[in-house]
Amino acid sequence: MKIGIDLTVNGERHQMEVDPQTTLVEFLRESLHLTGTKEGCGTGNCGACTVLVDRKLVNSCLMLAADANGCQITTIEGLAKGENLHPLQKAFMEQDATQCGFCTPGMVLTAYGLLQKNSDPSESEIIHAMDDNLCRCGSYKRIIKAIQTAATEMRGGEIR
Repeated sequence: MKIGIDLTVNGERHQMEVDPQTTLVEFLRESLHLTGTKEGCGTGNCGACTVLVDRKLVNSCLMLAADANGCQITTIEGLAKGENLHPLQKAFMEQDATQCGFCTPGMVLTAYGLLQKNSDPSESEIIHAMDDNLCRCGSYKRIIKAIQTAATEMRGGEIR
């Protein structure tokens, strides 16, 4: 038996029927073909599947699509404005913080969530905010630099 859901993903409304056991990451990838969100561990321990649900960071592998009914979802695809990348996306590329790229969407969205709350985080605040996101390539120094670079650009300051 399927259930109806009505949610908005990256500004676009979707009304669909889903299996009650479908996770949000499965729904995003398989039903909406938004493959930027990755499923790494399936247990909420790696952060690869991080998305924003009503502006809150969520491990989409742990949330059922049905529980997102009525919510506003933002995925990595929703940050860019057309061809213009979000400052975080640009900074991750410029700082070579993407490495293999598997963790990058979750990292970028976690960083986005941080910068929405704190536009000028210290290095230790960045490290603390990113603590639940794993990078198997070990690009943490470049990730921190990318977040600092994007934060400066988003504040309108000069990039160091």
